[in-house]
Amino acid sequence: MNNRLLEQGKKAREAARFLSTVSASQKNDALVAMARALREGREEILAANAIDMENGKKQGLTAALLDRLLLSEARIEDMAAGVESVAALPDPVGEITRMWRRPNGLEIGRMRVPLGVVGIIYESRPNVTADAASLCLKTGNAIILRGGEEAINSNRAIARLISTAAQSCGIPEGAIQFVDSEDRADAIQLMKMHEYLDVLIPRGGKGLKAVVQENASVPVIMTGMGNCHTYVDEFADLEMAVRITVNAKTQRPSVCNATETLLVHEKVAADFLPVVAEELIQRGVELRGCKKARQILPHIKPATEEDWETEYLDLILAIRVVGSLEEAMQHIHRYGTMHTESIITSNYDNARRFLAGVDAAAVFVNASTRFTDGFEFGFGAEMGISTQKLHARGPMGLEELTTTKFIIFGSGQIRGQA
Repeated sequence: MNNRLLEQGKKAREAARFLSTVSASQKNDALVAMARALREGREEILAANAIDMENGKKQGLTAALLDRLLLSEARIEDMAAGVESVAALPDPVGEITRMWRRPNGLEIGRMRVPLGVVGIIYESRPNVTADAASLCLKTGNAIILRGGEEAINSNRAIARLISTAAQSCGIPEGAIQFVDSEDRADAIQLMKMHEYLDVLIPRGGKGLKAVVQENASVPVIMTGMGNCHTYVDEFADLEMAVRITVNAKTQRPSVCNATETLLVHEKVAADFLPVVAEELIQRGVELRGCKKARQILPHIKPATEEDWETEYLDLILAIRVVGSLEEAMQHIHRYGTMHTESIITSNYDNARRFLAGVDAAAVFVNASTRFTDGFEFGFGAEMGISTQKLHARGPMGLEELTTTKFIIFGSGQIRGQA
């Protein structure tokens, strides 16, 4: 057992008590300081990231994983801007969400409060360190961060900079902590620290999620894999459909909201597929299609059952021609991961049927799946995209990092006989 990790848990619990009563202005001052620290420390972050990138190449990480790992001046600026955008949002802590009066005169309400101590285990993307810490600080939660070994140098640098900046504004040391370890046993221990953690959020691939499901005794909010679909309906504006499909697949293929399978109605397939295929191939996308798709695009690879199930996170796209909206929805029901789905159509009834019938955290009409993102939804940043249905679903912003407690005002009421 790692005693240092237990000490981090104790510090986080103590910090959480302090944070629950910190003023919004003090939290915002700390967030602004954190953003400034990221900008001023960009050379340190880039140097650390260069080590991780070099190690990643030696370890044979895929191009998609290297893209997730890579930091640049622009990406560091995005991190800093994200922290500032969180500072600019209203503070949800202390908000009274409802108030009612009982016949006996009791006034009962519900008030937003922090969750307490949040643990997050994540892979590859070092920007998560800043995003998660800023959201937790804003909501009065302490956080324990455990990133993947492939990004340990980047995460260490970012966590040190932002933690030091927050402390300079009176935030306690235990509020933002980083598990500086590559030992898998420490990640397993974190999953079991129910006496210190109120919730655990894993962000990563199927392997990480399986380990968490097997080992965690801490309540878990599971962020999901993104086997996302774009369906081009028979009533689609095909020019719009090409533009959306190309964006959904190629704008950043290594992320969970990129489209992995393209479903096309058979009535428009002959007109649509040659045009979209040319655009995609020009951008380096490998296409794999069903039998009907290959009759129109004979040069593409045949798709297998495994392709329909795969979250590629790469420049690969599976294509299936379907005979109806219902067939498209059946495909999504069978292979989707309840993350993000999109329909391209000008038919109002079909749009409504798709919105009602597709079970996913985010369902779009005539827009790219790439918009399922906390920043794009106006949350400043996100803790992850939850595909479960209890407490939080979709991009997790500030409200999802709070719970509520009942507050009751009386004037001497007693129940029953004294």
